[in-house]
Amino acid sequence: MKNHFGKLYLIPTDLGDEPVWDVLPISIKKVIDFTDDYIVENEKSARRFIKKTHPEKSQPSLQLKILNKFTEASEKLSFLNACKEGKPMGLLSEAGCPAIADPGSDIVKLAHENNIQVVPMVGPSSIIMALMGSGMNGQSFAFNGYLPIDKNDRKTELKRLEKLSNDHNQTQLFIETPYRNNKLLEDLIVTLHPQTRLCVACDLTLPSEYIKTYSINDWKHIKVDLHKRPAIFIIHKD
Repeated sequence: MKNHFGKLYLIPTDLGDEPVWDVLPISIKKVIDFTDDYIVENEKSARRFIKKTHPEKSQPSLQLKILNKFTEASEKLSFLNACKEGKPMGLLSEAGCPAIADPGSDIVKLAHENNIQVVPMVGPSSIIMALMGSGMNGQSFAFNGYLPIDKNDRKTELKRLEKLSNDHNQTQLFIETPYRNNKLLEDLIVTLHPQTRLCVACDLTLPSEYIKTYSINDWKHIKVDLHKRPAIFIIHKD
């Protein structure tokens, strides 16, 4: 028998401060128009995003549940109550697409377990955009999140990912805390094989967008400052 639950909309956000409708479809405004209940990472930035996309929206009407690394599993169980009451809900990421390198996947899992319809919406994903722009294998790839901080552990992991890429023709993607980007780039240059290809993609969708793919050997002669710039790193060894 069909239930009468509300839908869970996975609402992408922009990746910077450029005009929002340059990177997001107008369908997002339509969903925000009829949705008052949201699950978000940060209340302040979520309210700012909603105001930017829908200035007429009543801020006092918004009901926001906060989802981050401190949220207890038992607390998450109640986050979808509005859907169970027949209301639509929105899941917002801090940047880009919800549930992609984002804690929102826990909520999507709960939605499926409770027979709540999940509606993913179109928007920018820095991971996918970086892969698109890299010129590397988009048929087989893996996103590995953050690499180890310890220098020896990081070197071991980079060598492992490089071997995976070579053995399986699989592109490997990872990220770093923005203030450590330059150090990661240095580690990549001294650790990987000279002919391994490396793509650095940062500030995606912004005027300062930078996407370049070179061999490690070529990167040794390139100067670029990645400090505090959101970036994706991609490697492939043929």
